[in-house]
Amino acid sequence: MRAVHTLCMPEMQDMPEMQEEPLDPRVAAEDPTGRLAIYLAKTQTPLDLLALVTLWLVIVPTGDFGVDRGLAITIRTGLSLIYAIDLTIRSRLAVRHLHYVRTHLLNLLVVVMPPLRVVMSLRLIRSIFRRGSLARFLLAAAILVANGAIAVYFYERHATTSNIHTLGESIWWSLVTVTTVGYGDYYPVTTLGRIVAVFIMATGILTLAVVTAQVASSFVDQGSRTAGMATDGTIDAGTVEAAMTESDAGRLDAPGETAGATSGRREPLSHVGDGITLADIAARLARIEELLAAGATPGGLPQVRSDE
Repeated sequence: MRAVHTLCMPEMQDMPEMQEEPLDPRVAAEDPTGRLAIYLAKTQTPLDLLALVTLWLVIVPTGDFGVDRGLAITIRTGLSLIYAIDLTIRSRLAVRHLHYVRTHLLNLLVVVMPPLRVVMSLRLIRSIFRRGSLARFLLAAAILVANGAIAVYFYERHATTSNIHTLGESIWWSLVTVTTVGYGDYYPVTTLGRIVAVFIMATGILTLAVVTAQVASSFVDQGSRTAGMATDGTIDAGTVEAAMTESDAGRLDAPGETAGATSGRREPLSHVGDGITLADIAARLARIEELLAAGATPGGLPQVRSDE
């Protein structure tokens, strides 16, 4: 029964315990009805993602947009309006409206000072780290690198002695930088461009570290599961089935078979069932005995897991 339970419920054994994050005391005091918490759960991540995607738009000075300066100002104003509406809704859902605004000054400052939305982007990345999602982290890192490439393009395109004049050149430079290759064919010359370059380098090093840790963790988990199977003295039913298939595929002509094998077809003299010869059964039993002998522990014979 123990082997059957282990086979039938692997997900429940491997699943980590889900721990809820403690509720912020300030939120509990300002939101006794829970409506504010529901609103935050629905809107905080999308708004942080919006801040991350439009990061380049708020860190580039409006003067660097050139003829598109008016369009950039319009879009930035629209983004500020979105965050102002969000803050208004939050304060309205709170019990003490003005007190909520005073205790959440960051949400007020990102309305009047758009570059501060960098903090919101960092908050989103920290949340991704807590969830431990490699795919989401790689997506956030790619968005950060794209933001850096666009920002450097606007910083460098009209700068004196600059060699980055097109968006394609800026994207190529960002890819070379984030992978820590550093060809040196393109490089920023402005102060703001070099600051962005530092952040892209840090993003590349951090991404490499995270991916390396994930790969190492996968190998360690596989080794632990293999060692656990050998120590436990149990053999998975799939392993037995694979061994039976292997013996069936690699079986040799037994003495009890006729010479019809020379024509590419074997006709057993003694068989059990449809197409299963006694030699097949003997080969499969021998293979199973080898597996049992290899996985046996000092305490006795191992248990063979079964789906039944």
